[in-house]
Amino acid sequence: MMFLPEQPLDSTTMKSSLIDPDTDLAHECYALVYAPSPNRKRFPENCVEVKASEEEARTGADPAKRLVPAVVFGPSRSSEGFRLFYLVRWLD
Repeated sequence: MMFLPEQPLDSTTMKSSLIDPDTDLAHECYALVYAPSPNRKRFPENCVEVKASEEEARTGADPAKRLVPAVVFGPSRSSEGFRLFYLVRWLD
């Protein structure tokens, strides 16, 4: 049996990320992300530098080095065993 929602899902009705309130293993955080392409939605751990605040993330931005401030969700283990961060939104 297929489930059909009463309303179509779109960016206004979907949550920005999947958060399990019973665990604190992965969470939303501010970060600087090395982003050679702005179209990517997930980033390996070595491309993400977690920051303590939005201000820290914005201050560390460097377009020449492609370091972009963002809100990310993670880290999360991929099926291949890599630790990934998922883009929630860009801050610029």
